[in-house]
Amino acid sequence: MSRTEQLQTALVHRILNGQGKAPASERQSAFRNVGLSGPLAKLIEKIVNHPAAVTDDDIDATKATGLSEDQIFELIVCAAVGQASRQYDSAMAAVDAATKGN
Repeated sequence: MSRTEQLQTALVHRILNGQGKAPASERQSAFRNVGLSGPLAKLIEKIVNHPAAVTDDDIDATKATGLSEDQIFELIVCAAVGQASRQYDSAMAAVDAATKGN
């Protein structure tokens, strides 16, 4: 395992299993972008697919559900790292496929 892979694995483990304000189950759902509902689901979907489209209204609507700013921040980080991890994994799979047999 390369140093980059070790660091990425450590990051994912830390944000999903480390101490946090948001429950671990919500962090894992945000990381995977599954199993969320309401304003939080809308916010995480935007973070994953259209991060530039996130507005203060998205944050305010999520905060109105009772989540704290710290919890929302953690869930946003989990969603962003989850998407980045999926993109990294896809890129590495493409490199592996392209270089097989060389």
